[in-house]
Amino acid sequence: MNVNRQANNAHQQAISRRIGQCSVFSFFNLLTGPDLLQRVEALLPGHRERRFPPTETSALFLAQVLSADRSCRMIVDTVATQRLLDRLPLCSTRTGAYCRARARLPTPMLSELSGYVGQLMTQRAPVAWRWRGRPVRLVDGTTVSLPDTRANQAAYPQSGSQRPGLGFPQCRMVGLIGLGSGGVLNAATGACRGKGSDEQTLLRSIFATLQSNDVLLGDAFYATYFLLCALRAHGCDGLFAQQGARSRSTDFRCGQRLGGRDHVIELQKPKKKPDWMTDVQYGQAPDTLRVRELRIGGKLLVTTLLCPKQTSKADLKLLYQQRWNIELDLRNIKSTLGMERLSCKTPEMAVKEIWAYLLAYNLIRMLMTHAALLVNRAPRTLSFKHTVQMWNAWRNYGSVADNDDKVDDFLRMIGQQRVGNRSGRIEPRVIKRRPKTYPLLTQARPLARANVLRHGHPKKLK
Repeated sequence: MNVNRQANNAHQQAISRRIGQCSVFSFFNLLTGPDLLQRVEALLPGHRERRFPPTETSALFLAQVLSADRSCRMIVDTVATQRLLDRLPLCSTRTGAYCRARARLPTPMLSELSGYVGQLMTQRAPVAWRWRGRPVRLVDGTTVSLPDTRANQAAYPQSGSQRPGLGFPQCRMVGLIGLGSGGVLNAATGACRGKGSDEQTLLRSIFATLQSNDVLLGDAFYATYFLLCALRAHGCDGLFAQQGARSRSTDFRCGQRLGGRDHVIELQKPKKKPDWMTDVQYGQAPDTLRVRELRIGGKLLVTTLLCPKQTSKADLKLLYQQRWNIELDLRNIKSTLGMERLSCKTPEMAVKEIWAYLLAYNLIRMLMTHAALLVNRAPRTLSFKHTVQMWNAWRNYGSVADNDDKVDDFLRMIGQQRVGNRSGRIEPRVIKRRPKTYPLLTQARPLARANVLRHGHPKKLK
């Protein structure tokens, strides 16, 4: 044990000496800290010593997705400039070596490390961050846009309502996020069109991430008979908004009445087997399932939490209001970090880019978790964007390894900015600032370019 500890310490010191030469390697300190070092080493692929070995490439990839300019040119120029200022041997400013190094990164390395960071935050979360002592998991789906290349269109087709050449490839992602810490526990990606492209299918691919005693919160897309059965068989509970068709036929005079607009009913197994189920799976599903329906706060909810003494209507209303946090988390990932529009031009690299964003998001969340524990607050009360800004400012002025005595002060500064309590906030989905008055592209770009050459540019709209 002592030999292994000494070897790890020596390895960390060697890494620290190397990363101290370049400020963009600040993420190195998180990736090679005592919590993550062993996991990172286990996931590293076999490699020879290059200009950009896997761990350094991962750190650069994370710094890249957190920067305002997320181009490969920016990150390579930063490395080259820093080496020049530190009087190290000069390196080329060409991006080829770095792009090839990113392509060599195994996708499982990024995905497993992201999930490990999320689980690490969950395991160390205080009981006070749970709901009635139970971990709460949030589930939701979203889409991201990819560059319009032939390879991306083949893997992630654009919307069927758009003409060829006018749309962008769309990738769907479903994520499981811990309510207490805000960390992404797992995620699944797929196309937005075709068989198996729905959110339920993607959730089933990561369902094993849930553990016994978890409570799953989701919107009406997830309130299906077979998912509720799967949760009960797994020792979990669920709380969802009721599906539209079912909500219109709900009659609170039926079933076991628990109170005003609150009852327990018995659902029957659908007679038609879903396409994704095998005959064996369909036969093993129970013929009936008892669930609780309640209407409160303008919402019709369905849950497997049946006892009104243990969970009252008011308790379930407050719990379901917490589902909105995943909307804010996805906004942080897509808008604050910039994952809404990916930049990689192949499907394989696009998936790696998604996992790089999720890993960067989780590392920021880990900083927020440490800061919350230090200032005795819940992580959800701290500002995600403020933490990103603090981190970018921190790494621009040297690595964490050079400022160990300042880390607590840095975390306390993260804990200074807190988000307001905006429960029930409603905003219209409209924009005030008008875009530039260019006409919309209504034909494929090569055809539009040929028309400009032939007829000149159209007049600007007034």
